[in-house]
Amino acid sequence: MGPNEVFKNVRTVLVIDWPSKDVPEALALAGFHVYVQGGPEPTDYSAYELNGGQIVARHVGRPPERAELVYSYRPLSELPQVVATAKALHAETIWTQSGLGPAATKDPRGCWVRQEELESARQVVQSAGLRYVSEPYIGDEVRRVVARP
Repeated sequence: MGPNEVFKNVRTVLVIDWPSKDVPEALALAGFHVYVQGGPEPTDYSAYELNGGQIVARHVGRPPERAELVYSYRPLSELPQVVATAKALHAETIWTQSGLGPAATKDPRGCWVRQEELESARQVVQSAGLRYVSEPYIGDEVRRVVARP
């Protein structure tokens, strides 16, 4: 399943951290219900919503009851916790992003991961019965998919 097919059945996305506000904003502009886990506390949740043509972040203090997609901009070492969260939300897909470009240079749109780490991450996610996506950059992909005629 390609990344663009992931969005077909998605209504709600949980964003666990991000490289820039472009991630939750692009998802909200595309019409998804977007929740952001912005910190380690159990109440560190906000909803990003389109309101009068502007994206507004509103503290909600709790995760969504359900999310079909969980996007994570956290180290892959935290993937077991991300998988547990995704399972609790009945998610179908986990989409990770490294924030690294080729040669491990910092890049907010970067998705580069060493092949061994990528295979290990894929194994962790798929063994939990979930789909795994690690590229392309989700902001560009959601804009591309939503802009289709």
